[in-house]
This record gives sequence, C-alpha cells and structure tokens, in this order.
Amino acid sequence: MQYRGRRYRQRQARRSQGRRWAWIGLWLAIALLLIGCQRADVSTDVSTDISTTLATVERSPLGRLVLAGLSDPKTFNPPLNQEFPHVFLFTARGLTQENGITGELLPELAESWQVSDDGTLITFTLRPNLRWSDGEPLTVEDVVFTYRDVIFNPAIPSDAKDGLRIGDDRQFPTVQAVGDRQVAFRLPEPFSPFLRATADYRTSILPRHRLADTVSTLDSSGNPLFISQWDTSTNPADLVVAGPFQIASYTPAERVLFRRNPYYWQQDDQGRSLPGLDQIVWQLVESTDNQLLRFRSGDLDVIGDSRPLRPDYFELLKREEERGQFQILVGGESSSTTFVAFNLNRAKNNEGQPVVDPVKSAWFHNRQFRQAIAHAINRPRLINNIYRGIATPQNSPVSLQSPYFLSPEQGLPVYDYDLERSRQLLELAGFVYDAGGQLFDAEGNRVQFSLRTNAGNQVREAIASQLRSDLGAIGIQLDVEAIDFGALVSRLTQTREWDTILIGFTGSIEPHSGSNLWTSTGGSHLFNLGPQPGQPPIQDWQVSDWEADIDRLFRAGAQEFDEARRQEIYGEFQTIVQNQLPVIYLAHEIALMAVRNSVEGVDYSGLSPWGLWNIEHLQIRQDN
Repeated sequence: MQYRGRRYRQRQARRSQGRRWAWIGLWLAIALLLIGCQRADVSTDVSTDISTTLATVERSPLGRLVLAGLSDPKTFNPPLNQEFPHVFLFTARGLTQENGITGELLPELAESWQVSDDGTLITFTLRPNLRWSDGEPLTVEDVVFTYRDVIFNPAIPSDAKDGLRIGDDRQFPTVQAVGDRQVAFRLPEPFSPFLRATADYRTSILPRHRLADTVSTLDSSGNPLFISQWDTSTNPADLVVAGPFQIASYTPAERVLFRRNPYYWQQDDQGRSLPGLDQIVWQLVESTDNQLLRFRSGDLDVIGDSRPLRPDYFELLKREEERGQFQILVGGESSSTTFVAFNLNRAKNNEGQPVVDPVKSAWFHNRQFRQAIAHAINRPRLINNIYRGIATPQNSPVSLQSPYFLSPEQGLPVYDYDLERSRQLLELAGFVYDAGGQLFDAEGNRVQFSLRTNAGNQVREAIASQLRSDLGAIGIQLDVEAIDFGALVSRLTQTREWDTILIGFTGSIEPHSGSNLWTSTGGSHLFNLGPQPGQPPIQDWQVSDWEADIDRLFRAGAQEFDEARRQEIYGEFQTIVQNQLPVIYLAHEIALMAVRNSVEGVDYSGLSPWGLWNIEHLQIRQDN
C-alpha cells in the first residue's frame, strides 16, 4: 500500500473552506470594533541589547530573521526535550513532516514509504545523498540507531516512546536496514498512528557516528551517558543536525544564534538550496510585554510565532500595520490546549512522604469537587476580558481540526458557568460553608490550595488571577504562584510536588500524539505521573479505573484503521476525560501572528503549534 494523501486533502479543504468564511466575518467584526475604540499606547522605549547583538553578527547575504523566546533552552538533545518552543524547530528533522496548513503527512528525510497489506511492515526509502551538518553521510544506520538504540531503549527517558508502544504488551516495533536506502519497521500488530509518529521532533534522526558511544557507555549511576549528552553547556561545534539550521552559538539569558546548514537536502522550485535564510537570531526576552516593545521598535521580525498574539497586542498592533510595515495573520482557532490540571498522584517519594498533602489529595480525588470547580470558572468573562473576545470555549482534549474531535452538539459533556450548581456539588460531596462563605471539608479543614503557572506568560498569569477570584466566589482560597518554566517542568516531571497547575499542550489532528499525556505510563501523564527511567523510585503509585479505560481506548484506536470506528473510540475517550475532569480546559485562542512585510514565504494556520513551521522556505526581501 503506497502512501496517498489526495482524499485527506480534499476532506481538509472542505472543512477549511467553511471555517475560512467564518473567520473572515470574525476578522471584519474585530476590525470594525477597534476603529472606534480608544486605548492607551505602549511605550516603545526599549533597551538596545538586540541592536548591539545584531551589530556583532556578520551581515547575512541571504538574510537574517530575528525571533524571540521567553526562556533559555533546557537541552540540545531532541528525545529528552519536554518544552515548547525549542531549538529543534530549527535543527531537527525526522523521516516525515506534517503540513502545518492541512495536517497532511509529507516526506522529509524519507522520500517515500510503503505499508504491507496486513499493516505490520512499513518500509521507508531515504532520499539519496543525505548528509549531516558536519558533512558525514546520513544513512539507514542512523535511522536504526535512533529508533532501536535511543527511542526504544528502556534506560533512556523520552516521551517519544509513548507514541510508539503497540498493543496490550506495549511492544516496540523492530527496525532494521534492508538496503542501502531502505529501513523496515516490523510492527507486532497493525498500528495506525505509526507513520504520524515519525514526524514528531522527538523521533528526529540522530547521528550514530557522534552518539553511539554515549548509549553503550554507562555513568557512575548505571545510566547511559546519552542522558547527559548535548546539554546546554555543550559546545555548539559538537552538535550535529539534519535540519535546515544548526546552532552557531548560545549565550544564556541572551540569545541562540542559528546558521544555515549547507548540507540540508531541500531545494526550492527553482532548484536553489534551502533554507532561504543565512541566520536566525533567537533572542531570549523574559516577558511577552518586552517582546511586544521590541517588535514595535523594529528589533524583531515576528511576534506570535510560538504562542498566538495576546488579544490586547492585536488591538494595538492592528492600528500600526501600515506605519510599522508588518501584517497580522489570522490562522483560526489554535490547535493547542490550555487547561488547569489537578495532581491526582497518590504516590510517595523515595523518603516515604506523599507527593501531595493527603488532605488536598482527598479533595482532588472527589469528582464532584473537580466538577464544582469547572462550573465555577467564568469562561465567558475569561474570553471577553483576557482574550478580548478573540477566543472560543475549549472542552475537548482533541484539537478542533481533527476529524476525531467530538463537539458538545455530538454529546461531549461541558460545564457551563453556574455558581449555584457548583455550590450544590460541593455540598453533595460533604463540604460545608461557614457564616462568612468560606468552604471547609467534612473534617473542618479550610479548602485552600495552590495554582502554579509559568512566569512571563502574561495571558496565563491573567487567567490565574481570574481563577483565584472565581474560586473565591465558592469559598475556596486559591494561592497563585508564577514560577520559572524550568522550575515548573521540574515539579511536574521530577518531584511531582504541586497542587494544581495552569499549563498548555500543543495539538495535532492525530489523537494518539497525546498518548504521552493521556496513557497512564506516559512520560507527560502529569496529573498522575508514574515511575520514570533514571528517577528515584516512587511508592504506592496507583492507576484509577478510568485511566485504565483510557489506556484501553488508546490501544484500540491505534489498532483500528476504519475511520468511523476510530471516531467512536476517540469520542468515548473525550467523554471519559470530560466526565472525570483530571484537567479543565479553558479556551481556544485565535491564532494571530505579526510578521514584517520583508519576511516572505510564511504559511500560517491555527493547526501547527508553530507559526513558522515551514522555516526552511522563509526568505528576507533583499531590499530590506
């Protein structure tokens, strides 16, 4: 069975056409609303560190793109990464790639693939004459090394594993070279998400000639040296990549400088080698407000590429498009998710201490308690005030663009804002109010817990502030703390010591891409994270019945090739999530990105989590 994409493209085109007219209407309404509004301007008095930086960087014949990120990268090793955005958007490539507009699966390092009639043998053919950024040949042995020795290695922790485990026994495929350019994956049973998993950056191909020894050599703790390789202290000259760009330098808290990979395989329609840029300067700017100031001053070429523009930024920038020589692109609803998660982990750490206060744990495990909080969140206010109306309610763990998305009209449970219902649920669950309206549990404990989110993300900080007010209306004291994103991830993936968290995940049209979050053994199963390779042991970790049901559904969905049956399976999954509410979804942002007129080739939509998904095709007009 040869790869085909025609029917999928036709289906997506029909879906996109309907949405396109809807968003044109929304765009006009927003623009008309803004014309008559008076709003305070934002000062453009910014520091000159970007100008100083660019003055020290050699002029680029093909052009230089200047972007911004909120925080330093945490690793230069793709399979170990757990953050977004990340350097691998520029440097890493796998066997396939997703089209950021249609979601169609495209050839990347593999020029083609074939699937056997029984669906258990998938054979990729690599492009001829592929090379690494150091000029060495990229071969099928690199593919075998990446999958067999790294991703499938139980001693190496990587979220990429979760999307490739197959069947009840959670087996990995076997992989072997079957020719000079052919590599075959033998699956223990048919597994429909496999092809799309090869487009994940965490399955990007790794250089065997540079990393093989780090897999076979153990450190003093008995872990492969690979786990500590290519951290952010690594000399960029030692990093070997297959993507369009390679890291030229990294200055902590300042910038990552990328340069063109001269051995990247792609060419444009005129036969010219890609990428079309010489350099990318990724400035590390500690807040989105400062990013806005620097974009308005002309120091940045793009804003909103890794997170949609904040709605208040849109209102300001829309008036400045012509004078500032940029345009705002509208991509429709973002496929990404934003949610509040409860820590449902009953485990104890290696010192025998519960990772969650037992009193709070009892609250969080009460489903009526979680549902009461969902009803107490004033999402209409959140959408109108924080998103300025440029958002829609979010209820499902599956992206809107996915053919497996279950809407409320199709039976998905939702929790409308209803304080009376919220209080009823709390009282049914055994909670009581005092004369002052404060909430207590049946043992007399005041209901008070913390919510953490990442500092510097102004929208999340504003949402957290509103949530504190919303829960206060039902007698709960919510203590909000915005912390460094690295510290936040450490709490989620290492110590597991947190109460509730406000965070987001990227989306996809394939539900199985979320298996690392939703299956109980997933490396990002944050609301009940189990034992992980290379971490101290935990005790008494438990999987609930409904988590086991989700595990079963993900296995069934992965085995199924019939589209109607897959829709049923993932519809049941979405219903369980909304009934149990381990997380509460909030709002779909409208994908908005501002781009200088000098930047050409941008192809933008709300599907891709990154607005510059086709970075290799971007160019800077030479008159700029």
